[in-house]
Amino acid sequence: MDVLEALRAESGAVAVVGAGGKKTTLYTLAERAARERSLRAVVTATVRIPIFDRRVEAVAVTDDPVTALERADAWPVGVVPEQKGEDRYGGYDPEVVDDIAAAGVADLVLVKADGARTREFKAPNDREPQLPRHVDTVVPIASVQAVGKPLSADHVHRPERVAAITGLDRGDAIGPEDVARVLASDRGGRKGVPDGATVVPLLNKVDDPELRDTAEEIGWELLERAPAVSRVVLARMVADDPVVDILES
Repeated sequence: MDVLEALRAESGAVAVVGAGGKKTTLYTLAERAARERSLRAVVTATVRIPIFDRRVEAVAVTDDPVTALERADAWPVGVVPEQKGEDRYGGYDPEVVDDIAAAGVADLVLVKADGARTREFKAPNDREPQLPRHVDTVVPIASVQAVGKPLSADHVHRPERVAAITGLDRGDAIGPEDVARVLASDRGGRKGVPDGATVVPLLNKVDDPELRDTAEEIGWELLERAPAVSRVVLARMVADDPVVDILES
């Protein structure tokens, strides 16, 4: 099973949240959708996103993304509303992303819907995630390499939110069950997911057999804790063949 099928990211609006590989996941899905399936794939965001021009065929900085996409002649395309400084773009209101998806100008709309400041693990705050109302698939991401690390701002974005879900104290080692709890929680990986959307958690950076064992432990625990989730994907998103395994309930 290829990564598009594994993550249920073959069409519609797909939002990535969490930490530990969101941008890599977006770009991998966009590139493969366009190159391998000739899909009109779009990369966008509802939050700030680093400059990503080299990962797409073109970027349109515009208040009218639908018109810009109607004129596109090479895919994938990035659309954003504004540039913020030298290194970041801003994000659209979620309603604008809904309009992009509804307009039929793209086959696949890929959305960065929260931030993590390059950490390996996170839980959202009150304003996150910024999900489109009509998103089809939500992919909560965590890096398996967070396991064994102390719960601190060095490794975790919003560690106080992770502590509130898991019961960990600052400085405690993060265990596989803690990652599973956060991804399974409606205060964590499933926060704000609209009715009818599919949730496919992604455990990223599964770089060796030991990390695969860790990822499997997280994944089975997650499936037990979240009956609404039927699939967890284990992956190394920087690899040519990213999917390491798929766990299903």
